[in-house]
Amino acid sequence: MEPYIAAAIQMTSTPGIQSNLAQAEQLIAEAVSRGASLVGLPENFAFMGPEQDKITKAETIATYAETFLLEAARRHSITLLGGGFPAPTGDGKLFNTALLVAPTGEVIGRYRKLHLFDVNLPDGNTYRESDTVVSGTEVVLADGGRLGKIGLSVCYDLRFPELYRQLALRGAEVIVVPSAFTAYTGKDHWRPLLRARAIENTCYVIAPAQVGEHYARRQTYGHAMILDPWGNTLADAGDGGEGIALAPINPERLAQVRTQLPVLDHFRLM
Repeated sequence: MEPYIAAAIQMTSTPGIQSNLAQAEQLIAEAVSRGASLVGLPENFAFMGPEQDKITKAETIATYAETFLLEAARRHSITLLGGGFPAPTGDGKLFNTALLVAPTGEVIGRYRKLHLFDVNLPDGNTYRESDTVVSGTEVVLADGGRLGKIGLSVCYDLRFPELYRQLALRGAEVIVVPSAFTAYTGKDHWRPLLRARAIENTCYVIAPAQVGEHYARRQTYGHAMILDPWGNTLADAGDGGEGIALAPINPERLAQVRTQLPVLDHFRLM
């Protein structure tokens, strides 16, 4: 692992695939111009609309999203994370899929979201991701070469520390958490959970995010963030609209924290 700059992108995606991808391209180009080697796009970066529309357009969304990621990674010579898009399973349902793509355009990590967002919130909103999405079955740790070992997750996974401990024990140095966190839960839980995952696993955490109003009553919290292995916030894109959280990833800092607090060596429960 070598030092590099990472970028967590913040978007306000809508049901318009082409406009979403145009927004993503603009933000990627800006991040690259500022020195980023690893760029992360949030969950639902290519499409954020009603569930029925997502099912109907899933094959189109998946094709556009994956093609965009492969071409953008090659065009900008970066490692690019596509935080989540619907990929058909072949039996009428979907996987919420995140891709990590090398600068060559090679897919080095394909993760299918493990934990599905089925909740009833006090603000009156109900979410049933499992109505349309099937859970993945694999923990995915990608070899990012000089960027280190990168553990993949998506949004609601953040509430399940067991996943991140598995990633850390398998060698993760950086954890990505691309999300579309609701505005209601985000105000109380987003930052504490990100800090906890960074601290307890002594990993860098890169968390691209959706922000603002997308359709109907769907609102997201924003605050795309990058945290260091001590839990310090290195960058925060706020909640004012699209933007970029940009920060250095330093292997010496990682080694320092893991020497001072060797929690991964002390772990006893398997």
